[in-house]
This record gives sequence, C-alpha cells and structure tokens, in this order.
Amino acid sequence: MSELLEIAERIVGWADSGEQVEAVVVHERETEVRAYEGEVESLTVAESSGVGIRVIRDGRQGFAYAGTLDPDALVEVMREARDNLGFATPDEHCSLAVPDGVAPVGMDLYRDALLDLSIDAKVQMALDLERLTLSADSRISGVESAEYSDSVSSSAVATTTGIRSTSRETGCFLSAYALAEAGGETQTGFGFSLGRQPGDLDVEAAAAEAAERSTRMLGAVKPPSGRMTVVFDPWVSAQFLGIVGGTLSGEAVQKGRSLFADRLGEDVAAPILTLVDDPTDPAAYTATETDGEGLATRRNVLLADGRLERFVHNSETARRAGTVSTGSAVRGYSSTPGVGIRAVAVVPGDRSPADLISGIRDGLLIQGVSGLHSGVNAVSGDFSTGAEGLRIRDGELAEPVREFTIASTIQKMLNDVTAIGDDLQWLPMRAAGVTLVIGELTVSGV
Repeated sequence: MSELLEIAERIVGWADSGEQVEAVVVHERETEVRAYEGEVESLTVAESSGVGIRVIRDGRQGFAYAGTLDPDALVEVMREARDNLGFATPDEHCSLAVPDGVAPVGMDLYRDALLDLSIDAKVQMALDLERLTLSADSRISGVESAEYSDSVSSSAVATTTGIRSTSRETGCFLSAYALAEAGGETQTGFGFSLGRQPGDLDVEAAAAEAAERSTRMLGAVKPPSGRMTVVFDPWVSAQFLGIVGGTLSGEAVQKGRSLFADRLGEDVAAPILTLVDDPTDPAAYTATETDGEGLATRRNVLLADGRLERFVHNSETARRAGTVSTGSAVRGYSSTPGVGIRAVAVVPGDRSPADLISGIRDGLLIQGVSGLHSGVNAVSGDFSTGAEGLRIRDGELAEPVREFTIASTIQKMLNDVTAIGDDLQWLPMRAAGVTLVIGELTVSGV
C-alpha cells in the first residue's frame, strides 16, 4: 500500500497554485474458477492497476483516469484532467473533501492466507463444490455452475486538502447452482459460502444449500390470490433492504429519485425497525475503513425505531444539504465519487425464524424473487415482483409455491413489518439479511 500512496502523493505534488488535486490509486487481483462436469470450464486470473485524478479550480472540475500506473501515463492523465476542467460548468459546491477528524476504525480485513493459496487448490475447491452438490441428493440431475472466486484489493487516496488514506481487503466466495429433477419437472437452487480467506469457506454447506433450495421446490404450485402475511427469508430481505438503503442516498434525494426526499425526521417504518449502514462491521463482506474520498467510514443509523434519521452523503452532497459527509462516497478509480450504502442491516430481533412462522396461520415464506429491480420504483415506492417459496399453514411450512407475484409499496411494507428474526446473515452484497415478517402483501397466484 505504501507504493500506491507514494504515487498518489507524487501526483498531488504536481498541483499548481489555486488548484485542488485528488489522486486515487488502485491495485486489484482477482481469480475465478468455474467447474463443469468434473472439469475446469474456465479459469481467469486478472491483475489490474489504475489511477483517477480530479483537478478543481474556481468551482470547475476536471477528471481523467488510466488503467496503468506507468509514470508517463500519470503525467498524461494529469494533463487530461486539467484539459477537461475547461469544459466543466462552475458549481459552488464543487470541492474536494477535507479531513473531518473522524479516525478510521481499525479493522483487519486482509488475509495473507488468500495470497498463499495456490491456483491448484482454488481449482480443487470448485471441483469439490460441484461433486458434493451432485451427491447431496439423488434428485440432483446436474449443476448449472460451481464457482470459486476471490479478490485482493488495495487503494490509496491523497489530496491537496490534506487527506492521506490507504485500505486493503481480501475476500473469497463459493457459489453453486443445482438442478433438481423429479417426474419430468426441473427446479433450480443456489448455495454459497463467503469469507476473507479460504479457511472461512465451507464447501459442504454451500453444496448442501444448493441441493436443498432446488429440491424443496419440486412439485411447486401457484398459491391462491389474496392478501396474506409474507415472510422474507434472509436472502430476499437483504435484497429488499438494499433497495431501501439506496433510496436513502443524499444524491438520490437531491436528484428527485427518492421516495423519502421530504421525510427526514418522520416516522416511515414500524417502530420495531432500526436500519443501520455500518461498513465498520468486519463481519460485513463489503466492510472497509475508508470511503471513496479517503474519509473514515462510520456507523450511520438511517432509521431509528421507524423514524428517518439520516441520508448518507459524500462531501459534495453534504455541502448541498448543509450537513457533513457520512463517509459514504463510493467510486472506482475510473469514476468521480458517488454516494451509496455499503453495509446495510436491520437490528435483529430475539425470535428464531421457526418461532416467527409458528405464529402465522396462513401466509407465504418467500425464498426467491425475480425482476426485483425492474419491479420497484424508487420514486413512487411501487413494489411488484415475481416470487417463489413455501406456503405457511397453521404455523407450519407446507407445500412449495411458485409463479406468483407479490405487490405493495415500499412505504406500506416498512410500516407493516410485524416481526424481525434473530438470524442476521451477511451476504455477498451491500446488505445483510434477516427473517422479516410483513403483515400483509397482495399475492397474485391462481
């Protein structure tokens, strides 16, 4: 990381009088192995580096980037950023972030063990995942995909305003998609395992989950149409909460793309719901010490007991809103800073999923959704998506159901949360999942 910071500082040293300069320098290495029918279908090992430079003068911003750290390229990128500044429109809020006195939370997100793992060992994990998935149940007819992937990333940010920051993280991931067949019917299901180093991965658990998710849907039918209690499993609730978190971006609010734009300080959800974006939680797969502008990330309470407490901001959207950055700038080296959530989760409850289901007379456990992003309007809050799962009848899980639609609005769903499970689970996305009971949704089946 010291080499990356040295490059960033060298670039910042090229600033002319009256210029603000920011340099973001990144190095990444990724591996992906896909197994199919006992062989390696594909193996990709990629290493990349890049730099992004922003130059700001008199409220105008110029930006340029390159996918190399060659010294001559750095000079050229600086020249391009200055050239692009001449085409920019002045903006009184355009300025670089400045140190805000918040110290990064010390987190150990880097594991040397991942770098030490051989390619052969990574290949073997993918092959083992496919083999174990196939042998998990006699009804498994095939494996659509069995993959191992990992990433090692390091970055540095330096600015003329005094920011100097570095970060590095490792992560690895197993995923399998199984095909289950019975009576001429085929269903699919997935399983996964994630961690920061190979020792965190559980091949057997990922295989068993893929087999269980596919076989349990065999014989599925359409549920009756009507309004009923719906339970989101952690995989589904994480996707839903990720969408909710996205509407709480200061950038979305200022561009008129958030249904919560004018509701800061209001009750927008059930009192039992507290929603937090906390990239300082090392359990989060997307945890990181610093944001895209080099400021320390921090725990941001978005909803507290149902009340909308905060939008997330980078330094520019914060200035527009008359507030301070929440350490929520997101970017790559090839882009200027945006705003986004990083690790959203609800504060879990104290009841198990089985206990929650036992109290439901007639409902649905939703374990998969389709078309979620296309079926959700972040401005109006309209929510409609295809779903599959299991019927709940008299407090027990019953027959599998599929090919139906659940619909409501985000506003109503948040207010209709009646219970939260104790099974918080971090997933390979910017949100954690938990069993979430929603009092009433419209179900369109038969």
